[in-house]
Amino acid sequence: MNRIYLDNAATTPVDKAVIEAMIPMMETNFGNPSSIHGHGREVRSAVERARKTIAGLLNTSPAEILFTSGGTEADNMAIVRSIEKFGITHAITSKIEHHAVLHTLEYLEKEGKIKLNFVELDSKGHIDLNHLEELLRNNPKTLVSLMHGNNEIGNLINMDDVGALCEEFGAIFHSDTVQTMGHYRHDLQQMKIDFLVGAAHKFHGPKGIGFLYINAKNKIHPLIHGGSQERNMRGGTENVYGIVGLAKALELAYAGMDEHRKHIEGLKQRMITKLRQHIEDIAFNGDSDNLEKSLYTVLNVSFPPSNEADMFLFNLDINKISVSGGSACTSGTDIGSHVLNALNASPERPSVRFSFSKYNTNEEIDFVVDKLVEMVKVPA
Repeated sequence: MNRIYLDNAATTPVDKAVIEAMIPMMETNFGNPSSIHGHGREVRSAVERARKTIAGLLNTSPAEILFTSGGTEADNMAIVRSIEKFGITHAITSKIEHHAVLHTLEYLEKEGKIKLNFVELDSKGHIDLNHLEELLRNNPKTLVSLMHGNNEIGNLINMDDVGALCEEFGAIFHSDTVQTMGHYRHDLQQMKIDFLVGAAHKFHGPKGIGFLYINAKNKIHPLIHGGSQERNMRGGTENVYGIVGLAKALELAYAGMDEHRKHIEGLKQRMITKLRQHIEDIAFNGDSDNLEKSLYTVLNVSFPPSNEADMFLFNLDINKISVSGGSACTSGTDIGSHVLNALNASPERPSVRFSFSKYNTNEEIDFVVDKLVEMVKVPA
């Protein structure tokens, strides 16, 4: 069997239809969208059509969509500039957020810009809404930053509940929606949210391009200066073929979402069932084995304790299986996964994140499970 790719939460293969949409923007429609001549106007039109497509899919205004280099830049802009603009003195997040959020907020606290609190988590890694309400009640001028779907363990938060609490206490709500964009529908006319983000390479688009949704009621300053691009909100010549590819990828994702979800959920459930059947003492980190409360694209597996835990991913790679993983830290010098550390996962148990896409097959799942059974029974 060819090399198997089950690391789609890290990045996805680019859809051929997306590549086909991008090629003309490199070969023939190469003008600078800031130029006023015909070549430039043609490309400017392509950028604005892409913005309109994305806005339409998310049920919002094109003016509320700002193109960025990806999710990390979008997260940074929302956090840094909202804190600056709205006089925010307090932020709430969780210890299992993506580092694009966690490190940004920790830096701002170190600089004395904010006081930072972490909402409590239960044993499965779900946020405690009562604690969130308590923190909001006791801290005015707050930014809440909680990701929709966790990139390591797949846990989902209830966006409606968090949004309602933020609205009740006048807090700004930012959510890193990188893992759910293109996999779940976001209706921005119905959601109580100030900022959310997307990155094309998580839903079969190109790398290096993403977007930030900024609710029209929020007027913030640019993060990157030096040009009038993006309505004076982001200096620098636009990544035109990336923008066109992003819009095409999101369009395809919405068109095929129900079909792809059914297929991918089937793959995930197949792996869960087979692992439970063939490996004793198998467990799952967070709530990733609960299809109702986790991303259907992510399964984080905790394997039985092994002296060879550090070699687990390496041995999978030798068997031509591409995945991600990590363990809880075993010492002060071994950082490990901050998400698993927050959940007090055992460092003796190898943890592997399998993440699926529309291109994966049942045959691949069966092959991977067979290899995992061999590895657990006969450690390398």
